[in-house]
Amino acid sequence: MTEGMPQIGKLLIVLGIIIAAFGVLLSFSGKIPWLGRLPGDIFFQKKNFTLYFPLATSILLSLILTFLFWLFGRR
Repeated sequence: MTEGMPQIGKLLIVLGIIIAAFGVLLSFSGKIPWLGRLPGDIFFQKKNFTLYFPLATSILLSLILTFLFWLFGRR
């Protein structure tokens, strides 16, 4: 019954590190001026309507996270 406990402990540690890294990223996201303003991000504004879709930023973050998960998943 306690055989799965070390695996759960490792999983909680990894999740804690991911959550902490995400918190740091959110804290410093306002200090990165180009984040959210990349070429390819869609911004459309009319009188009463604004559409903002950060397509290029989403793709860049996806590539970075995919690489990091691949890198740490190899262990």
